[in-house]
Amino acid sequence: MKSLDQLTFDNRFAQLGDAFSTQVLPEPIADPRLVVASDSAMALLDLDPAQAELPVFAELFSGHKLWEEADPRAMVYSGHQFGSYNPRLGDGRGLLLGEILNEAGEHWDLHLKGAGQTPYSRMGDGRAVLRSSIREFLASEALSALGIPSSRALCVIGSSTTVWRETRESAAMLLRLAQSHVRFGHFEYFYYTKQPEQQRVLIDHVLHQHYPECRDAEQPYLAMFRTIVERNAELIARWQAYGFCHGVMNTDNMSILGITFDFGPYAFLDDFDANFICNHSDDRGRYSYANQVPIAHWNLSALAQALTTVIEVEPLKDTLALFLPLYQAHYLDLMRRRLGLTTAEDDDMALVERLLQRMQSGGVDYTLFFRRLGEQPVAEALQVVRDDFIDLAGFDAWGADYLARCEREPGNAEGRRERMHAVNPLYILRNYLAQKAIEAAEAGDYSEVRRLHQVLSKPFEEQPGMQAYAERPPEWGKHLEISCSS
Repeated sequence: MKSLDQLTFDNRFAQLGDAFSTQVLPEPIADPRLVVASDSAMALLDLDPAQAELPVFAELFSGHKLWEEADPRAMVYSGHQFGSYNPRLGDGRGLLLGEILNEAGEHWDLHLKGAGQTPYSRMGDGRAVLRSSIREFLASEALSALGIPSSRALCVIGSSTTVWRETRESAAMLLRLAQSHVRFGHFEYFYYTKQPEQQRVLIDHVLHQHYPECRDAEQPYLAMFRTIVERNAELIARWQAYGFCHGVMNTDNMSILGITFDFGPYAFLDDFDANFICNHSDDRGRYSYANQVPIAHWNLSALAQALTTVIEVEPLKDTLALFLPLYQAHYLDLMRRRLGLTTAEDDDMALVERLLQRMQSGGVDYTLFFRRLGEQPVAEALQVVRDDFIDLAGFDAWGADYLARCEREPGNAEGRRERMHAVNPLYILRNYLAQKAIEAAEAGDYSEVRRLHQVLSKPFEEQPGMQAYAERPPEWGKHLEISCSS
């Protein structure tokens, strides 16, 4: 394991030049202190977890110190926000400090969020607040633990610096890790500003650095786009299968790697509701849970439009057409596993859809239903979860079909229980749990943030003394209003 001064920098994106980013130094926040750190994220950099307890750790990730090899850059991009094109966005409160090359040969971006004003701040102060930094930290680490591709979070650093949002709040910085911070909006920026040479440079950079397996294809750019479509189909399938709502699926929030990126007013479903809107600002429900699939396709079509400078239109259309069937295949596979099914039958999707219809009408807790369904042999488990439903006759009809389906499966009850518990979490990041941790942190107590992070790092394992984190939320916890403000 390494210390902070032993990290190896290889700043490949910065080498693209000033057309792609602007060099900016971070603005320090006052009295930096560690709020929470992720040992597993530190391991991606080969960092010894003990480094987080050193004063220099908080100084580096609060803008007070900088590695000599770092080359902090604010990236420029554009994007479609709620369906409307915004011609100039960029890192308004974040800086790409540099890229770390680890011992496994992987490159990881160090991205400092809340680092102060940049040329792309658009009248903002360039700061992040403690609550939004904690929310992103918890979400990225929780999703990763669930097996959902995501950016990672190394740490949150708190401070005594104050900023104004709706009220007075504490500023903080979050150190985000990703193997690339290139977004769909990067390609849109160079396409709509008619900079074909820079567009080609960016495409080649992404191809060679992040999709090397596509370089030897007959049409490398098309092969790369197809892989991006495939990755996003699988990502959205995982979101839907686990009830994750992103909240702001703008094209500037879509990673070119097909990972969950840029956390704002996200939420996991409590009671199942296909029409759930997690973003208080999304009054038309553009980014509702049910709309995440078509919006992902829409965003990929926006990326395809930006790639028409190097790929013919018809092959792009043909590749886009793969998204929905790929999504459906991934989603059905995940839902089969969540139901404990190891074989495939033609009526399995109908079985899933009938279940969700009954959950919708009954206000059934989406996460706990699947966990409890796997606790006991099928017939007994169906009796346990039955009481959560309003339409008992409808559920009984579904349960009879599910029982018959399970009886055609190989294996025994114990094997089924192990399989289901391996994919059905006991603990998820519910908004009310995050809110309680944030309120404690704002009062200077970071223990709840750290405890919640530890619980969520092992979502499938029952943890002694942590039953409170696996309970249904109180009614107030289901109706928290979360907006984009951070």
